[in-house]
Amino acid sequence: MHHDHVRRDKLTNKAWFLGVLALVIMMTGVMGGVGHTSLGGLVAPMTASLPGGETLVNVWVALGLALSLTLNVHLLGRLGMRLQIAAVWLEVFSLFALFFYSFDLSYSFILGKLPFLITQGVVTTLYISAMSIAIAFVLAMVGAVAKLSDNGFAVAIASFYTSFFRGVPLLIQIYLIYLGIPQLGYVIGAIPAGVAALSLCYGAYMTEIFRAGIMSIPKGQWEAARSLGFGPMRTLGMIILPQSLRLIIPPTGNQFIAMLKDSSLVSVIGVWELMFLARTQGRDEFRHLEMLITAALLYWLLSIGLERVQAHLERRLARAYRH
Repeated sequence: MHHDHVRRDKLTNKAWFLGVLALVIMMTGVMGGVGHTSLGGLVAPMTASLPGGETLVNVWVALGLALSLTLNVHLLGRLGMRLQIAAVWLEVFSLFALFFYSFDLSYSFILGKLPFLITQGVVTTLYISAMSIAIAFVLAMVGAVAKLSDNGFAVAIASFYTSFFRGVPLLIQIYLIYLGIPQLGYVIGAIPAGVAALSLCYGAYMTEIFRAGIMSIPKGQWEAARSLGFGPMRTLGMIILPQSLRLIIPPTGNQFIAMLKDSSLVSVIGVWELMFLARTQGRDEFRHLEMLITAALLYWLLSIGLERVQAHLERRLARAYRH
């Protein structure tokens, strides 16, 4: 959306909104029994001195929570956009950190395993994801061109491909490729099987993205290029695709991030990627939670890095369309 330049009072400054917000938070806290949680335990000395004592502990804790959160929303609403975003990120991240801190984690165990998770798990995950997205990109391009062609055989094969691989769960596809291909007399390794499954699955999804991007370009440009003597492939490569990339890149970037996370499914066939190592490294000393949280943070950091790359590509492609 474009920024609205009409000057108006912010919602977080309106009394009715703050009142409704406080009421909703309080009712949620009371019904959720917030007074009997760890938060209630922290403020127990304060609530004990209030009227009702332990009988109304839920009400008092919920009221205090509602007032503090509502005041926080009101104060954050008075900040500028950049400060507001930074403050909200900081607060939410602090809540997550506090949540994880309550698990009594062994940080020495995490630091001891972290280098191996990065050098082996993260590298393998990125390798599998990069190979898969490259192959999926080619499959998507071929599939999109086939679905837009006038050849019945090409349309039938492409539509069957996208229907099957979008309709069958990725985990089943991994098993079918890893266990099924050896039945034909060819033994396939775990990593090639995982790359093949990810490529075929995401290539099917990206086929529809590419097809929609190509169709978004007005038909007149295709006809104009053909009238100048351009062949179909030259028209597609020099005229249509460069314009459609502006629409293709954002959803393709999202697919890459989704593939990065779904690459964890290849751990079921023994690939030493991040999820597999997180499970096995935590098993010996029963430190499953430490490794799972570490893996989650590493996946998150990888996703943030890919988001930045995607945003950079989008800005570069948008320059040609600025007026």
